[in-house]
Amino acid sequence: MMSRSYTNLLDLASGNFPVMGQTREKKQLPRVMTVPGVISELDDDQANSVTSDVPSSIIQDRIIIVANQLPVKAKRRPDNKGWSFSWDDDSLLLQLKDGLPEEMEVLYVGSLKVDVDPNEQDDVSQLLLDRFKCVPAFLPPDILTKFYHGFCKQHLWPLFHYMLPFSANHGGRFDRSLWEAYVAANKIFSQRVIEVINPEDDYVWIHDYHLMVLPTFLRRRFNRLRMGFFLHSPFPSSEIYRTLPVREEILKALLNSDLIGFHTFDYARHFLSCCSRMLGLEYQSKRGYIGLEYYGRTIGIKIMPVGIHMAQIESVLRLADKEWRVGELKQQFEGKTVLLGVDDMDVFKGVNLKLLAMEQMLNQHPKWQGRAVLVQIANPARGRGKDLEEIQAEIQASCKRINETFGQPGYDPIVFIDRPVSLSERVAYYTVAECVVVTAVRDGMNLTPYEYIVCRQGVSESESSSESSGPKKSMLVVSEFIGCSPSLSGAIRINPWNIEATAEAMNEAISMADAEKQLRHEKHYRYVSSHDVAFWSRSFFQDMERTCKDHFRRRCWGIGLSFGFRVVALDPNFRKLSIDHIVSVYLRSKSRAILLDYDGTVMPQTSHNKTPSTEVISIINTLSGDSKNTVFVVSGRGRDSLGKWFSPCKKLGIAAEHGYFMRWSSNDEWEVCGQNSEFGWKEIAEPVMKLYTEATDGSSIESKESALVWHHRDADPGFGSSQAKEMLDHLESVLANEPVAVKSGQFIVEVKPQGVSKGVVAEKIFTTMAEGGRQADFVLCIGDDRSDEEMFEIISSAISNDVLSSSTSVFACTVGQKPSKAKYYLDDPAEVVNMLEALAEASDPEPLTDTGSEGSL
Repeated sequence: MMSRSYTNLLDLASGNFPVMGQTREKKQLPRVMTVPGVISELDDDQANSVTSDVPSSIIQDRIIIVANQLPVKAKRRPDNKGWSFSWDDDSLLLQLKDGLPEEMEVLYVGSLKVDVDPNEQDDVSQLLLDRFKCVPAFLPPDILTKFYHGFCKQHLWPLFHYMLPFSANHGGRFDRSLWEAYVAANKIFSQRVIEVINPEDDYVWIHDYHLMVLPTFLRRRFNRLRMGFFLHSPFPSSEIYRTLPVREEILKALLNSDLIGFHTFDYARHFLSCCSRMLGLEYQSKRGYIGLEYYGRTIGIKIMPVGIHMAQIESVLRLADKEWRVGELKQQFEGKTVLLGVDDMDVFKGVNLKLLAMEQMLNQHPKWQGRAVLVQIANPARGRGKDLEEIQAEIQASCKRINETFGQPGYDPIVFIDRPVSLSERVAYYTVAECVVVTAVRDGMNLTPYEYIVCRQGVSESESSSESSGPKKSMLVVSEFIGCSPSLSGAIRINPWNIEATAEAMNEAISMADAEKQLRHEKHYRYVSSHDVAFWSRSFFQDMERTCKDHFRRRCWGIGLSFGFRVVALDPNFRKLSIDHIVSVYLRSKSRAILLDYDGTVMPQTSHNKTPSTEVISIINTLSGDSKNTVFVVSGRGRDSLGKWFSPCKKLGIAAEHGYFMRWSSNDEWEVCGQNSEFGWKEIAEPVMKLYTEATDGSSIESKESALVWHHRDADPGFGSSQAKEMLDHLESVLANEPVAVKSGQFIVEVKPQGVSKGVVAEKIFTTMAEGGRQADFVLCIGDDRSDEEMFEIISSAISNDVLSSSTSVFACTVGQKPSKAKYYLDDPAEVVNMLEALAEASDPEPLTDTGSEGSL
């Protein structure tokens, strides 16, 4: 189905995405590219996929890091002529270089925090590329406002932090023009990446929610590109995420990455749940790595919280006493116990909840009045809006009330610092704080506790104070809703909405014995110092290498328009079945075996009426009437349905219920091919299935003569899948001593006799033909699901066992482009019927007079 995200259908039809506000053609940056013959393809804006068979001349790997903002500071020169640039040492993007291979070249693509006049943009671009290896993306003002302050801050940021737009004043309704600006901005970022990329050599690492559709733009151009994405914010539960009108567009765009990273398992679990509920994708864990199969590609899911830059904090710590007078702070708060909060001014940081908890603690524990001080540092707001203004007014009112109620001469219980605070000053406050309190109601990671722990540890060779050589201790009160909470097992975790419980936690933290504080601090410091930002980036990059290692071995196709675009990755030998080729081989062959699945192969899965059409009956009748052919329908359906539907096809063989029942023509009796005809196990299995059916709305039991099947396609996806796993375990346990196999498939759990499979059917047909002196020199085997893979698999063993000749022409064909043991594919049942019709037209029209039974072979 086409995306409704665009009203311009011409853009959709051509595979283009709209870009707003670009009226001026810009000079492109010098390319750093050695892929031959693709420059022209990149210059036009079509969805061409660029790959090259010629290896690049660049030997070393290179990584392009793409984020909303570049890790550089920019300011106007004093004479107002030109710009002065310097690295932003606080930028995570700059810090993560420590974990990448030393010889790896790093390029950055992102925007600047300042407005650069269009006339200066080319010169600034060249300077940043030459001196900093940075490629700036300049967004036109109208796009920038709608992209960042609009879609990012009004829609994505609140929604990812669990705020729903219940009214136009609260959060703001979805505005499609903001979405279009978001797409346009992502396209501009992609153009900057394309200007400098070596698609065969480079890795691309995209950061955060500002650029969630960028993977699609890049994958459309370079379908083998090695690309990772890391989300630094929370990912909401599927119930919240599903309210986003462009939910599928964003999910599918993220799935064009090779590796998707999250801070915590909770965020990853929510993302996987969305993929399951909205796209029907189930994840698998293999040797500890979580992977999503998506059109033949395996997308890795990485769970790794980011860390801090230890060297930077320790460096600032050494200078903190000189640059920011730690001694003065100690003097200012002498005799006081300092609790510290460091938060962005943001509606989700729960600053007012913290103030209310402090007020409650002073009320409940009067001993702290005059002694406990909460220093709250509020970093400048990144967003804007009515909600933010309201929370700021509420915070100011709380500070005033608490200080008026509990304040004394020379003592204010709340010290509120509402201005930009340097890292050096922040470190000084960490050094004197007895406890750090984080009461965010939802936060991606929040590194404040990590920074605090390192500052309380001090530097190993510290010569600054005698106190530093004593026992190190720290305490943390942290919200359970922030990303760093799971990794801080010694912290006191709180529900920030519960003011009373938070107040008690704060009291407990500052009242705790020093020995206990020391133990908790040591445990935290071991974790924080070993899991720093370099550890995080090294781990992410290694997983990206592992996930992408087969990229250049596989064949790839790009299919779909707009955000429905995806890459299908297949084995190099896997190709579409050519009708002309199979007909020419068919005509030359003397003894043919044709094995056809039914549902999903000659009959569409979506069809409600499962009776074969007169066209299908005619084609199969013609094929089975050719004396050179042995034709079988091999299906999981019951023998009564298949026998009735194909009654006009007298010489057709049928294998029903995956081969438990089998006959060679309509004149033959049904054979039972299973090893066991006892069905006492049904009395054990059926009550178990009924138990799960009653407990799982939307599930049902299908009873076949030889098997029982539990279906959960219409159940809640998450619950149905969970119940299926539980049932599989339950059935395997109770049927351990029975001659049956319990298997799970797509939305089913099946119990059937051992030794029954489509593979066994295929082997029996090939063997019987060979024993009758008619060894097959042409095999067509076609099906669409997991049970048909058993037929494809048996063909190679039949050749090695001389049941089939090594010169036999084999056409194992799956329906749909997907990973398979088959070497060929056709797109859908309509193509299968067309191919069979072509074979029927090439068949010998002379009807057979014998029975076509097993004995006649």
